[in-house]
Amino acid sequence: MTRLLMLGVAAMHACLASVATATTTWDGKHDTSQLDVTVVYFVPADREPLPDWNDRAAYYCRRIEQFHDREFQGSSTLTTHLLSEPLISQRTTAQLRQGDGDAIFFATLREAAERLKFGDGPREGFPVLLVLSDINWRPLDDFYRVKPTADGFTFEGNFNGSEHFPGATSGGARATYLADRGVGWGLVSGDGWRVPYRGSDCVVYHEGCGHTVGLPHPEPGNGSVMSLGQYRGWISESWLDREQKLRMGWEPTQQPLTPQQQLFSEFRALPEPRVPRPGDLVDLSLSWPAGAELASLQVRYQTAIEAPWVDVPQSWKGRLPQTASLGRFDRETPVSYRIDARLTDGSTVELWGYLQVRQLPQQPLLPKQLTKDLVRLHVEAGLAATVAEGSRDLLAEIDLEKAWQAGEWTRENGVLTSPKKFGAKLELPAPPPSGYRLLAIVEPLDPPNGLILGQRSGGQRFVSLFGYAVDGQQLSAIENVDGRNVGNATTYRGRVFQQRQLSEVTVTVTRAGVQMTVDGKTIVNWQGTPDQLSLSDYWQTPDNTALFLGSYDCRYRFHRVSLEPLGDETRARAP
Repeated sequence: MTRLLMLGVAAMHACLASVATATTTWDGKHDTSQLDVTVVYFVPADREPLPDWNDRAAYYCRRIEQFHDREFQGSSTLTTHLLSEPLISQRTTAQLRQGDGDAIFFATLREAAERLKFGDGPREGFPVLLVLSDINWRPLDDFYRVKPTADGFTFEGNFNGSEHFPGATSGGARATYLADRGVGWGLVSGDGWRVPYRGSDCVVYHEGCGHTVGLPHPEPGNGSVMSLGQYRGWISESWLDREQKLRMGWEPTQQPLTPQQQLFSEFRALPEPRVPRPGDLVDLSLSWPAGAELASLQVRYQTAIEAPWVDVPQSWKGRLPQTASLGRFDRETPVSYRIDARLTDGSTVELWGYLQVRQLPQQPLLPKQLTKDLVRLHVEAGLAATVAEGSRDLLAEIDLEKAWQAGEWTRENGVLTSPKKFGAKLELPAPPPSGYRLLAIVEPLDPPNGLILGQRSGGQRFVSLFGYAVDGQQLSAIENVDGRNVGNATTYRGRVFQQRQLSEVTVTVTRAGVQMTVDGKTIVNWQGTPDQLSLSDYWQTPDNTALFLGSYDCRYRFHRVSLEPLGDETRARAP
């Protein structure tokens, strides 16, 4: 982790003759016997908050409180105050990312501090503003741990051959101690907290409670929380150096741990095997304090950052289980897991972790399909490469002066925009092959309404309709099937687009049927024959062999439109 304000490290004080009455900041200017940490989830204007952001942030709050309690034995208390709502920035991701890592730190913290009026008015403890940002300094998908480059996506992260730890170069976590104002500012970027790697809780304390009161990195480096702790394990496996505690005005004494502190310190839940292959049974190897007796155990996992958590029922014999089951994963995937345990003495513990199911243990796991986060990152990086080998970049082939269109379509910096019009249409160049996949990365500029992708199968034309707005709902469907438009058996009811949010849509057409997906989720999978399909008069264009783009009462930006031929039907039918 990088620290913005580095105080000169003077010679360490001699051991204190008596126990100090209060801890202080590193320079001795401010009382830290009570630390009040305001924790904020910060979301740029063009992103949506994580659905379970509160669970994630609250977990880190509890972890750093327990660590501080164990390390300071009551000489200094740490209380976190997690804001109940995300703080939605007034700036977009691109606007916040202007400049280097220091620039994004100051842009983020200044906005948060000003809007919260942080540090103003009376205070009881030393105030720290800790921002958990939804983004990184540079584009990075923190769930897959990949960043966009000119050649596609490449792995970026800390992987020691068996475990993942936080600290990607694109992350950009920062902190500073503002001695003149008597406050601390900390920023933990997305890579440091959104996905719970082993060591992420170290990052939160390191930036949010260490550098913010002036603590430097120990020299030489060690496994403490202010040094290399984040690369070695959870914060419960780390410590704060005795020398740093002395400098803060407190001499540690030997005191027995409470049952709660002992459970926090000794509990482990490590995956076995550490890097499972598809089909392997994945367990969590558990470590407990001596003499513990388990009352309850809950295990959950997720395989996408915005996916729901899947509960895995557990059973055991005797006082304690030595393993907990995560189950089997039939394909390569990242996995986040969380485990909650309660002992019969009332003490509780929770750990969150991360692993990747890989076919080849040392081969980085790259996504097979663009997730919503990767779509955004791909466009932010300005990458023009098509997603699949052999794909045609139809967007680059469009000649707006020659192409038939209904409504005034525009193009700027390679991005095509449809007009806000009922029935806007634009023919695409060249007829499609018999089997193909049409991919588009789209962004609704208005409240989302119908996106149209005009298709052809056999000798029949039809449209794939996405996000048609009716009575507060978004409807998607194939039009027409057996003469029926939206409302037919292919109709999907549910939100697929959000205003000014990028999405990847694909339509796969084969002799066996038609499949429609949005951001990797299949919403329509129709099996039938081409003669069941037809195109209504409303959406007709002059060339009855052409594919086309369309929109209905909504401006859409098209960041990419590509056509991938599918040479064999076996491949075409694969989801």
